[in-house]
Amino acid sequence: MFIQTEATPNPATLKFLPGRTVLDSGTLDMPDRTTAAKSPLATRLFEIPDVAGVFFGTDFITVTKATGEWPQLKPAILGAIMEHFMSGAPVIAHDTETGGIDADEFFDPADAETVATIKDLIETRVRPAVANDGGDITFRGFKEGVVYLNMKGSCSGCPSSTATLKHGIQNLLKHFVPDVVEVRPV
Repeated sequence: MFIQTEATPNPATLKFLPGRTVLDSGTLDMPDRTTAAKSPLATRLFEIPDVAGVFFGTDFITVTKATGEWPQLKPAILGAIMEHFMSGAPVIAHDTETGGIDADEFFDPADAETVATIKDLIETRVRPAVANDGGDITFRGFKEGVVYLNMKGSCSGCPSSTATLKHGIQNLLKHFVPDVVEVRPV
């Protein structure tokens, strides 16, 4: 098994590409050991000292470090990922829900058409680009012209995330949806 690694815009995060499907659909963000309990692979990764977060996409795993240096952490992470996939164990225990529609979404029903356009733009133009950097951005709400987005994986805590939100996503949404005045992280 050959696992590729890629740097992300977040220096505390590396993207690991195992060359096989990680999740069949959606994404799964596990920012701590407690949330990692739903995944045998994430649990294994959190056993490595200095691992601070794990994020799964369809074909990648993003690992965030607390401290330490990548040259020392990377071999242990690669070994844990390889051992997991070679064991045949599932990535997710049970039928844990991943990245579907968020019950915590908020918006006025009168804005449903605007929200549908915003969600479509995020799904088709923003999420694929962000996934290339080892992260994910999902819609959380729309109120008084402000779009609220949840940043996950390498996007969470990334030094360039503010620029991505303000200069990239905000400009895109304002261009296509005149009702949008601002984009904010949740």
